[in-house]
Amino acid sequence: MSGVRAAERLAVSVKGIVQGVGFRPFVYQLAHKHRLTGWVTNTSGEVRIEVEGVAEELKAFLTELESEAPPQSHITGVMSSALPPAGYHDFEIRESVAEAGKYQMISPDLATCADCRVEIFDPANRRYRYPFTNCTNCGPRFTIIEDIPYDRPLTTMKVFPMCAACRKEYENPLDRRFHAQPNACPVCGPKLRLTDASGQNIESADVVADATRLIKDGKILAIRGLGGFLLACDAKNQSTVEELRRRKQRPAKPFAVMLPDMAAVEARCSVTDEEKTLLTSAAAPIVLIRFKENTDIAVSVAPGLKYLGVMLPYTPLHHLMMAGIDRPLIMTSGNLAEEPIAAGNAEALSRLDGIADYFILHNREIFSRYDDSVVIHEAGSKRMLRRARGFAPYPIRLPSDIPQLLGVGAQEKNTFCLTRDDNAFISQHIGDMENLETVEHFENTLRLYEKMFRITPEAIACDLHPDYAASKWAEVEASRRELPLIKVQHHHAHIASCLAENAADGKVIGVAFDGTGYGDDGKIWGGEFLIADLAGYQRAAHLEYLPLPGGEAAVRKPYRTAIGYLYRLFGQNGLTKATACLRGVEGSEIDLIKQQVDRGLNTPETSSAGRLFDAVAAILGIRTEIQYDAQAAVELEMAAEGVDTLDTYPFDIIVENAVRIIRLKRLFESIFDDIENGVATAEIAARFHNAVVDIIDQVCHSLKDDKGLNSVALSGGCFMNRRLLRQTIERLSNSGFKVYAHREVPTNDGGISLGQVAVAAATSTKHEALSTNI
Repeated sequence: MSGVRAAERLAVSVKGIVQGVGFRPFVYQLAHKHRLTGWVTNTSGEVRIEVEGVAEELKAFLTELESEAPPQSHITGVMSSALPPAGYHDFEIRESVAEAGKYQMISPDLATCADCRVEIFDPANRRYRYPFTNCTNCGPRFTIIEDIPYDRPLTTMKVFPMCAACRKEYENPLDRRFHAQPNACPVCGPKLRLTDASGQNIESADVVADATRLIKDGKILAIRGLGGFLLACDAKNQSTVEELRRRKQRPAKPFAVMLPDMAAVEARCSVTDEEKTLLTSAAAPIVLIRFKENTDIAVSVAPGLKYLGVMLPYTPLHHLMMAGIDRPLIMTSGNLAEEPIAAGNAEALSRLDGIADYFILHNREIFSRYDDSVVIHEAGSKRMLRRARGFAPYPIRLPSDIPQLLGVGAQEKNTFCLTRDDNAFISQHIGDMENLETVEHFENTLRLYEKMFRITPEAIACDLHPDYAASKWAEVEASRRELPLIKVQHHHAHIASCLAENAADGKVIGVAFDGTGYGDDGKIWGGEFLIADLAGYQRAAHLEYLPLPGGEAAVRKPYRTAIGYLYRLFGQNGLTKATACLRGVEGSEIDLIKQQVDRGLNTPETSSAGRLFDAVAAILGIRTEIQYDAQAAVELEMAAEGVDTLDTYPFDIIVENAVRIIRLKRLFESIFDDIENGVATAEIAARFHNAVVDIIDQVCHSLKDDKGLNSVALSGGCFMNRRLLRQTIERLSNSGFKVYAHREVPTNDGGISLGQVAVAAATSTKHEALSTNI
């Protein structure tokens, strides 16, 4: 008929994070806006849509499908194809479809949105003060999902039948709780209860009000949250903070603090716009921010540091507590020392016995443990230090498809990485693999990821270190599954991780500066310059080997490292220097360490940059023994904070067997000269940082001249040092280098698993492992 435009039909596939974020109601409303008919459904691999209407409206629908998508969605691909018209009469949301072998992205847990915050503080709202309020824009996702597609029967919410009011919201496509899988209210949803330390219920008409009263009284509470338990107490109460440290066996490692809003943060910290953006994001991570002097926060919260780990409330329970208590709260992982975070009620009552005075429990099960993420904003970008809540399990996108692989990570700050297509699914932070609980956490989380993303690894990659628990596990598992096992040198994995994250191709100068890594020669590496790509590496330069008397004992006691270094570099005169600067160390112990070095008894040699920082920190009297990982290096960095100097220390570079060796004798001589001349410790610390940047700069220029390479990749735990990272990037960039550094993946060992799979993909074919050396 003349003037009547013919209907056309499109089949549309949308991939990415498009489930659990209000995507189907968005599509429903978008279709109605453009007078389109058809349907939308979730499948195990995508959101599938059919739309029918006139061409102009279909075109506008496709455009707005991406440009107007819900804020928490993340579309990675939209494909459409034409179909013959079907004559649909309306637009409907169809039941989800499970498809064998297909997979989809899973949304991380999201911080409470503004609309839900309004509801929980509105006395007229039926969710007034309800601590499990959520909608399609916020709330738990990853921690409650048992399988895909993301529907309530496949989450831990399946045991809570919705009441009529919640059901009405859930089934109304125009409601913001339409198909919000964790939807709940006080009538039908999970509930809190308060117990004493023995698990006995305490009668309470308002658990939150009673909990805040207990915290004000100086008690320590264990609070079950999104991904596990947090330990909370008054961050202003010095004696309570010290008691928490004693009970948690955490004598000095800084605690994170929760503050109610940005005004409270700005009253205590010097916040940049970028840090504010991170704090208020849906991920709501812990952000390390420079804090002001003379605040009301107890000095024992972050002793010796100038940056405070800050986060804002990210669950309704947090918002209610912060509103009721009006003071900063310590919110730290509910665990003992390096154990994984407690997740279950009975487990917490057992494992946190003796730490918490009271427990806030609830009956919404946590399917996967999930620590808080920790980030900084440095050198113009967000930098991930611990990747978990708000970020995992969203994948790192690789430049191309690779086989399905498993990288089991390192010993400390462990993560694992599974790959499928062009996605690298790095697990949330697992922790230090030194106890059985962490290994069990690793195995349980691995099974969940393999199930959710339908991954069956064709090979397993692990660290070269034979004593790492993850490497031993990988050997057993590879044998059990009859899979190839690919061993990847620690620092090659670091550089490969940086390259993979940045989708960098070709050879680079890889600067891997960290604490400990097992070298090809059996020695402890850590101050490495590699000519590397994903397929292999050549060790081109490194810090000179120096003795590490006692091995791990020297890591815990940097004065031992300092004595070993000074004795090797200066002989008996070095011991005299050690006696002068390490005044708390008995002369008899110095003699014993000398004998240990002379005889080579449990004294491995190391090129570690981390140990170099330790030795200097000990010599300057900043830290001779540590109480948490990298404490000496962190405090050395803090000592240099705010010192603006170009002065530096000399060093020498020699060549042995085509490898550049950085000699450190003149560096230490100059430090001692400064000490004798009364130069301030802060100034010496700053000059030392400048010297390390000089080392990196000079070696990179030397290798550039020799190898013709103009790209540098920075990785390793030492680049958590903000000053070192900032100055190195600035210096190299100003010299014309293309500099790659980590942003989404931790530069510490939390990023190792990504590097392992990247190397494995580049060096292996199915069922055949190749050498990693070139």
